[in-house]
Amino acid sequence: MIDAVATDSSTPSNEKPRRARRTRMTGAERRQQLLEIGRTLFAAKGFEGTSVEEIAAKAGVSKPVVYEHFGGKEGLYAVVVDREMRRLLDMVTSSLTAGHPRELCEQAAFALLDYIEEYTDGFRILVRDSPIPQSTGSFASLISDIATQVEDILGREFKSRGFDPKLAPLYAQALVGMVALTGQWWLEVRRPKKAEVAAHLVNLAWHGLDGLEAKPHLIGRRKS
Repeated sequence: MIDAVATDSSTPSNEKPRRARRTRMTGAERRQQLLEIGRTLFAAKGFEGTSVEEIAAKAGVSKPVVYEHFGGKEGLYAVVVDREMRRLLDMVTSSLTAGHPRELCEQAAFALLDYIEEYTDGFRILVRDSPIPQSTGSFASLISDIATQVEDILGREFKSRGFDPKLAPLYAQALVGMVALTGQWWLEVRRPKKAEVAAHLVNLAWHGLDGLEAKPHLIGRRKS
């Protein structure tokens, strides 16, 4: 275990030193430590590549301690993923404060890119295929949850322009999916800079919406 050790320097040289006092972690502190270690290892090695033995060794504890807190590797992984999904969803939904639709698009793009930049390990875990079911669902379901926040905004914009607001969910999924996939690419290359990436995403999304046809048509031979 990770313990703080204190000694008494006033002990005379002809006496036996007093037993070192150990300050042990509380249960909450130990749980948080295991979560942070697990998060780092899962991001680097994935679920299958990470073992309970390695998690315990990094924490300086025995394997039973990990089982005591999480019931095993699966339980630890589930908590890590659930926390990251909630964090990303909270960052996106709390960012949507502007009144103008274009600025809302910018805020949503920045929120996802901010998360990728600040919580890189978390994003790496989220975009992996999860080997076990999560209480908050998959990354795809998380993207769907974010799109739901956006579809109300698009619905109002569609209605004001005379478009069918029932199509807002389709466009919301398309826009959020575009940002999410671009974010996965940017995670590895990290260029151009975040603000420039956001600007280009909104450029494509906004000018595409700005020139939106009320009744889009196909120009190729295939019609179904």
